[in-house]
Amino acid sequence: MIAAKDLPAPDDRYPVRRALLSVSDKAGLAEFGRRLHALGVEMLSTGGTARALRDAGLPVTDVADVTGFPEILGGRVKSLHPAVHGGVLARRTDPEDLAELAEHGIGAIDLVAVNLYPFRQATAGPDVTDAVAAENVDIGGPGMLRAAAKNFAFVAAVVDPADYAEVADELEAEGGTLGLATRRRLAGDAFAHTADYDRAIAAYFAGSPGPADAGRQPADAGRQPAAGPLPSSLTIDLPKVADLRYGENPDQRAALYGDPASRYQSLHGKALSFNNLLDLTAALNLMAEFAGGPPTAAILKHTNPCGVGQAETLEAAYHKAFATDRQSPFGGIVVVNRPLDQATAQAIDGVFTELIIAPAFEDGVLAFLQQKQNRRLIRARLDSPVASLDVRSTAGGLLVQEQDGPLAADVREAWTAPTERPPSEREWADLDFAWRVCKHVKSNAIVYARDGATLGIGAGQMSRIDASEVAVAKGAKSGLDFAGCVVASDAFFPFADGLVAAAEAGATAAVQPGGSVRDDEVIAAADERGLAMVFTGRRHFRH
Repeated sequence: MIAAKDLPAPDDRYPVRRALLSVSDKAGLAEFGRRLHALGVEMLSTGGTARALRDAGLPVTDVADVTGFPEILGGRVKSLHPAVHGGVLARRTDPEDLAELAEHGIGAIDLVAVNLYPFRQATAGPDVTDAVAAENVDIGGPGMLRAAAKNFAFVAAVVDPADYAEVADELEAEGGTLGLATRRRLAGDAFAHTADYDRAIAAYFAGSPGPADAGRQPADAGRQPAAGPLPSSLTIDLPKVADLRYGENPDQRAALYGDPASRYQSLHGKALSFNNLLDLTAALNLMAEFAGGPPTAAILKHTNPCGVGQAETLEAAYHKAFATDRQSPFGGIVVVNRPLDQATAQAIDGVFTELIIAPAFEDGVLAFLQQKQNRRLIRARLDSPVASLDVRSTAGGLLVQEQDGPLAADVREAWTAPTERPPSEREWADLDFAWRVCKHVKSNAIVYARDGATLGIGAGQMSRIDASEVAVAKGAKSGLDFAGCVVASDAFFPFADGLVAAAEAGATAAVQPGGSVRDDEVIAAADERGLAMVFTGRRHFRH
């Protein structure tokens, strides 16, 4: 540990006479520069920032004139110099620091306004190369920001253009000085910004190599990604988007963090609640299974699907989904994988639906649905799961796992049929459909389906038999016929009784992971009843 030097306490307020501005995001720069210039602040700058200030008619000194050394290596090296960092890091109450500045002709720098190369944006595309990623790693910017934030007792570090007006207001109101409370807050923002920036870079390099540039392979292109890609330490730093009215229950406080606008936009209705957001997430993950498939509609309640349907039209798909369970959809969530049309909207309108989610809304549909104020309308992306990692709180820490993402379009090519009778083509299609739904149902999960429609869903039961009985009872209450259907189970049947119960309900084919020590007994039970059964080799527990 480095001990702090015994120096007089800094003053509460210090004047800003000299500022260094070097920003990637030029928003608000010219106005901030004008206000600094009006206060008599000397401005130092680099590259494009200096040009932008000059274009605004403002005097600016190039950092190269201060260092006595030109920018080199295509701009990679410009501010890494004692004349810059010495001016930022000098302690104003330390006579030795001030003497060294004087000895070397270094002027103090009182404010540093820096934001960094847009690394996340530069590496967001699917075809980004490692060379592009490397060029967008800022070196001098984080160094200047951290130096200014480290010396917050005397220097202001400004990283967010949104802070320019507040900083300028205080300088103008307080005779060109900034207070310690402001400098300390800005320092915290700067360290948070550089930490987040480093996490984005670390996350990129933790992944597999990007495509090569012009045939030039990255050094590790032939190496397989590490078996365990999760980070050795986890820091979560997301901006607060909104305080929510309450959490899962009214006596729990809650807030939303992150970047929800990148996934969905609220088009109508009250702000989404905590429970709405959980249901929205479950709906998006479910519909990602069917993003490229035929028209599909799903109805969810408490994050569980209570009905899913596929048909030639969206309206018919919705009616199939609704037929599974005619009670649960009240106050539920509807999600579709096609732009919502008028006929489907009218069908949905017949039941109070709290949340309607679609990739788009056809002309006139929004106006029709907006007639009811107490429903929420959401336009959302349905092309991928909502997150690559699933993070949950647990005793003493966090549990992190990879998301159980959407199944491949040709997933059944990896399945095996161990029974004497393989599935028919119709059964294969129904098994594929039921399996995609089942993986989004809370365990223990059982789904009965036929002809692109769920017939019964049993969710969250303590035994697989219980889940099957709930699913059959739900379908029976809706008057549905289970004859000739298929059944999906999120985990293996541990005993033959689960499969027997499905056969007695009317199932002619089953899909399950397999892998039980009693698989032979279950296969024999299927063969005795002429059932086709498929092993997927992949379990889909959902707790």
